[in-house]
Amino acid sequence: MANKLKISELKSHLNELNQKELINLITELQKYSKDAETYLSVKFLGEAAIQEQHKQAKKEILDEFFPQKGFGKLRLTNAKKAITNFKKLTQDLYLTTDLMIYYVEVGTEFTNTYGDIDLRFYNSLLSMYEKAIQECERDRALYENFKNRLSTIVHEASGIGWGYHDELEDLFYSNKYELEEEHEN
Repeated sequence: MANKLKISELKSHLNELNQKELINLITELQKYSKDAETYLSVKFLGEAAIQEQHKQAKKEILDEFFPQKGFGKLRLTNAKKAITNFKKLTQDLYLTTDLMIYYVEVGTEFTNTYGDIDLRFYNSLLSMYEKAIQECERDRALYENFKNRLSTIVHEASGIGWGYHDELEDLFYSNKYELEEEHEN
């Protein structure tokens, strides 16, 4: 796209504006773009806005599996996009990991409610579970916070086909903290 403004050009233009013009530009941007409004809310309102975005992302995930009306559409890309957007917006590792685990919990609950789905579905859940485990392995406190939920997912997946339960079990019991605990006992 030839008419796309580069960051260096944007900075040059912004440097030419006075404070009032910058304020007007930013307020126009907030009115024009929902994403900009959300970003600015998180930036200036802090924790309250982050909690609201977390709540919204959880709702978006849940709605793909268990909407208020009708049946889940299982648009997994939409549910994963809610997690990705939250992470980009907030950089909150704890709440992002919470969303990853929530995605797998709800997906597992969906299967236990409606029966086996397909390999693509389980691969998506397994991929997210693995990402959550990887995040937890970077920080023992994070792992300790989520250990019970990660373990419960493995238990709840018992009996689900496509190798889903076996892979969850392998991922959970092969993380470094579980291996350390096993060696200590």
